[in-house]
Amino acid sequence: MPFEEQLKDFHERTQRATAMGGPEKLAQRKAQGVLNARERVDLLLDPGSFIESGRFATSARAEDKASTPADGKVAGFGRIGGREVAVMSNDFTVKGASSANINIKKLKHIKLVARKRGIPVVFLGESTGARMPDVMGADSIGSKDDPIEYQRLRESPWAAAALGYCFGSSAWYASMSDFCVFRKGAIVAVSSPRLISMAIGRAVDAEELGGWRVHSEVSGIADQVVDTDEQAIAAIQQFLSYLPGNHREPPPEAPVPAGSGADMDKVLTLLPESPNQVYDVKKIIRCIVDRDSMFELKPRYGKAMVTALTRLDGKTVGIIANNTLHRGGSIGADECQKVQDFFVMCDSYNVPIVMLVDQPGFLIGPEGEQRGITGKVMNWMNAMTLVTVPKLSVIMRKSYGLAVSSMGAGGNTDEVACWYTADVSFMKPEFGARVVFGADPVRDPEGYKEAVAKMSKGTTAYDMASIYTAQDVIDPRDTRDWLIRMLEVHRMRLTGGVGQHLMRNWPTTY
Repeated sequence: MPFEEQLKDFHERTQRATAMGGPEKLAQRKAQGVLNARERVDLLLDPGSFIESGRFATSARAEDKASTPADGKVAGFGRIGGREVAVMSNDFTVKGASSANINIKKLKHIKLVARKRGIPVVFLGESTGARMPDVMGADSIGSKDDPIEYQRLRESPWAAAALGYCFGSSAWYASMSDFCVFRKGAIVAVSSPRLISMAIGRAVDAEELGGWRVHSEVSGIADQVVDTDEQAIAAIQQFLSYLPGNHREPPPEAPVPAGSGADMDKVLTLLPESPNQVYDVKKIIRCIVDRDSMFELKPRYGKAMVTALTRLDGKTVGIIANNTLHRGGSIGADECQKVQDFFVMCDSYNVPIVMLVDQPGFLIGPEGEQRGITGKVMNWMNAMTLVTVPKLSVIMRKSYGLAVSSMGAGGNTDEVACWYTADVSFMKPEFGARVVFGADPVRDPEGYKEAVAKMSKGTTAYDMASIYTAQDVIDPRDTRDWLIRMLEVHRMRLTGGVGQHLMRNWPTTY
């Protein structure tokens, strides 16, 4: 064939390969206000940086080749903020982006390159699951020979967006990723409501099965929830900006925004004088960290704990903080899982950890025990011993029980500072008075008051400092400066800012 004809053939094939499901299906998506697979890639990546992998791939079945451009999954490499990433965007307009032999090969290649070359992976999820009849029969589903297909060793960050119906592989990678953002209306589940309804013999509502409320408030899989595709992609870009390209690099640094730290004088007005009064710890966090740098993860799940990526003096830091607005800050099973997951991510990607403490202990009672809280507390404590990045703890107000150690005291962090407002003990003095002395505030108010006074001895910040369990007592308004200075002291100089990653294969399940 002459070159001119070959060129014409190339352009025609390229047009077909990038046409996705055709004009009609693309128009339907546009009318719904939903981006298509290639628009999502274009929005995610720096302009002109995308190089596609598998553009001319099609179904392995001869009868489906013409109707499966790119075999329903757009894959390749590009840059976000000048840094290289790998991307897989499911094309729902082509057989519902269902998984089949060829597009699975594309996915494996993208993951392999990302692992070998140390670049993050982004999964833009929307799929119907496995493609049938391709996967039917033992010669298909039974012939798989890939025992590490779903292994996570966290060599590089993974980020996922659930942007529609996500069954099968889209659900797996949403759950395996370090960050998963849900667009409202997305559904993440093992199988479709139709199939599940047939299996269990009753109708199943899609939202009830795996909607954003389920996964942001109950399962904990969703790290953030947004309204649009555009917001989901922006969230992924922001998440990756806090992390290194791979586990052998320190996180990137950013300019310190003007006005950072200017609100530290407000901290004492945000912290109530009464230890029984609740407050929103997020307001205190925002005063301490670089301006507008707080990127919260799982805000709807385990609400008594706040986990957030932030920056201090331009450097990425992970914040773990008790929030008394919810159950007075008592730590339940969901909070344990949330913190454990955050430990794993921070340690895997060399992010120092700061703990801000104000907690009455672990949640006691039937709810906690039925959720296996004793095991989850031990997982927390075990994970803490495996963290190799710097850890700092600031006791702001109360800290009681075993959670004193869980929140960094007892040698579990590199440095502990107390605000002069701190109170540390086995339990709340009022409870101790009843347990130890049998004091009753109604029958014997004076005796009860005396018992409380006895149980309150030796619990101050200065008592902690006197036995060197706390390394310092600080003015709350100096917290930002103390943290910045101590993070500099504990910088991982000998390893180039890189930890040991002892939890890189830790399964973070909910």
